[in-house]
Amino acid sequence: MPQFAYVALDSSGKEIKAVLDAESEAGVVSRLRELSLQVVEIKETKRKVSTGKARGKMKPKALVVFSRQFATMIDAGIPILRCLEILTTQSKDPFLRPALEQITTDVKGGSTLNEAMAKHPVVFGKLYVNMVRAAEIGGILDVILDRLSGFLEYENEVRSKIKSAMMYPVLVLCFSQLMLFVLFSFVLPKFKEIFTGMDVKLPFVTAALFAMGDFMAAYWWVILLAFGAMFVGIKMYGKTPRGKEQFDYFKLKVPVIGELSLKMSVARFCRTFGTLINSGVPMMRSLEIVGETLNNVCLTHAIDATRNSIREGSKLSTPLAQSGLFPSMVTHMIDVGEESGRLSEMMVKVGDFYDSEVEAAVKGLTSMIEPALIIFLGLVVGFIAISVMTPVFTLVNGVK
Repeated sequence: MPQFAYVALDSSGKEIKAVLDAESEAGVVSRLRELSLQVVEIKETKRKVSTGKARGKMKPKALVVFSRQFATMIDAGIPILRCLEILTTQSKDPFLRPALEQITTDVKGGSTLNEAMAKHPVVFGKLYVNMVRAAEIGGILDVILDRLSGFLEYENEVRSKIKSAMMYPVLVLCFSQLMLFVLFSFVLPKFKEIFTGMDVKLPFVTAALFAMGDFMAAYWWVILLAFGAMFVGIKMYGKTPRGKEQFDYFKLKVPVIGELSLKMSVARFCRTFGTLINSGVPMMRSLEIVGETLNNVCLTHAIDATRNSIREGSKLSTPLAQSGLFPSMVTHMIDVGEESGRLSEMMVKVGDFYDSEVEAAVKGLTSMIEPALIIFLGLVVGFIAISVMTPVFTLVNGVK
């Protein structure tokens, strides 16, 4: 839809400059007359949309704080426009503040809150915009904003727990790789010089170890190029439709990690879908939004197939079960929720259950990775120690 910038005068003669979405200039004039504004000038402009080109990344906590404060102000009876002005001055986030400034301008110009937020998809996703839209229709904006803040806060908390749980294994793995590089580059060449100078016959394992060290010293750039080319190739293939679908399917089926990824996706699906239904968003629209927020092509296709089946008169649980991606517990609980008329409540409970399952899976994965890393490092260090000490023993025996 085209966007028009206008200049108008209110009843007190104050000049107002803003932008408005409309099919034509006549539509802008009609909208402004409904707002009791006298048109001075209208011209079509290019749409400004948040693209996310600013450096860094928007902090999820900033949106949580904004939603909670917005809900509190609305509940206190403060007008929406005044709330936006106050929250704009308070915000320090480089993504959120410019978006709020533009949203304030659009709302002044006659746009609804969800229409103004929809122009900034980097800050306000489809889930957020549609829930605000349902809240404006139902007149429960404060309730929905409070529910949104709790939803976003919980997701941010789960994401932070997963990151913190994986921090230690990643640091250990990176440090071990650094130590191996130093060992192969600086330590082993010294031992090789000693053994060569004393004309010691090297065992097979020692010769293989020194050959690996020589290859890494001479062709380290080839190794880096090979890994770089492989990384770029995998990344480029992952951007193709077929590659993305294969990678997403692999994420769900790979042992241990796949189970964790599936539980995270199921928890997000249940919690998001239940929240949308409970907020008054129609089921078909809710499924469309949920499918776009799962970040997995295979699950998105399953949701799309579910929507098509529902159009033909099928129950929600049947096509989800037929997809083979959703656990049987989820489909059975959805079936019970449909029969009892408490679908939204049942979905939220299933989401809570799988959130706890995600936390348990993360702890289990962490406890499994740590000993696996220790065993791996022990084998590597043991192999190197045996390779180096064997010729030393041979040398000592020769001296005796």
